[in-house]
Amino acid sequence: MTDSVNVENKTETLNEGRRNLLKIAGAGAAAFGASSLVGSPALAVTEEWDKTFAKSDAVDHEKVTFTNRYGVALVGDLYLPKNRSGKLAAIAVAGPFGAVKEQAAGLYAQTMAERGFVTVAFDPSYVGESGGAVRDVASPDINTEDFMAAIDFLGLHESVNRDQIGIIGICGFGGMALNAVAADKRVKAVATTSMYDMSRVMAKGYYDAMTQEERTAALTQMSEQRWTDAENGKPAMAGGLPDTLEGIDNPVIQMYYGYYKTERGYHKRSVNSNGGWTVTNPLSFMNMPLLTYVDEISPRPMLLIAGSEAHSRYFSEDAYAGAAEPKELMIIEGADHVDLYDQVDIIPFDKLQAFFEEHVA
Repeated sequence: MTDSVNVENKTETLNEGRRNLLKIAGAGAAAFGASSLVGSPALAVTEEWDKTFAKSDAVDHEKVTFTNRYGVALVGDLYLPKNRSGKLAAIAVAGPFGAVKEQAAGLYAQTMAERGFVTVAFDPSYVGESGGAVRDVASPDINTEDFMAAIDFLGLHESVNRDQIGIIGICGFGGMALNAVAADKRVKAVATTSMYDMSRVMAKGYYDAMTQEERTAALTQMSEQRWTDAENGKPAMAGGLPDTLEGIDNPVIQMYYGYYKTERGYHKRSVNSNGGWTVTNPLSFMNMPLLTYVDEISPRPMLLIAGSEAHSRYFSEDAYAGAAEPKELMIIEGADHVDLYDQVDIIPFDKLQAFFEEHVA
């Protein structure tokens, strides 16, 4: 990616079908229609096992709720090693951006519980089973706070040593995880996989290719959309992934479709599997850089994991460059962005276990 021609070609590929792709990233700049949005302030928690992965016999599982600093009730899946004793190290897990805890985050959490950690995978505010009257909207601040609220919860749990807590962030919640750990000094170590800096991609486009004119146009459209939303009493939705790949040859859209819209990763509560984000969702991200203080994670260790073929690889590389020691960048050869969501033969769980055993447990 250091070659300028390669970067230009990759940028052109990523920007093909840009309207559809950026909806997935939460960075849609134009209004794509005003479909209805039903608020659900009351929590409706599903007790049945409805994950995209099989339930482990080596782990105890229970649904939990906790409240963040803004009063939003969050719903999580708590995973505990079945043959546990005493207080254990713990890990909070969230992501990808637009996913729910029944997808990749839950797979990570259950697997790390099999390896001896107490874990919680949670739905962020306004998504999935978590609270918030407005649905399918994100915030760099509130979603960062969601991680901190998970740390509150774990630190109060009877099976957890509150001095031994770490975080795993996947995709867009990798950036939120790094932001949370920079501020929250209770966290002892952080790992990310397929990390996205959502504020950067929304504010500047892929490879920072968005021009000032494009940025101004996007902000103008979303600003005007606010009047329409206020008049209608509900936010317009940007729409999500297409229902079919017919006529679509953009490899990134095909990649996301292959996870979110198929049996591999589809979930009825996932933003990316269904209707997508609100049209005005990017507004707060475009003015609030998430990784401004990434160097303040030090002296606590950071592990950044990315696929060699991932279109998002540069986010992890740039975060690594901006961070202070101790830090490690692990590139998984041959892996693309979503391979690290659910491909257990590719996700380096041995490395994650060793990392957290060394720095947290």
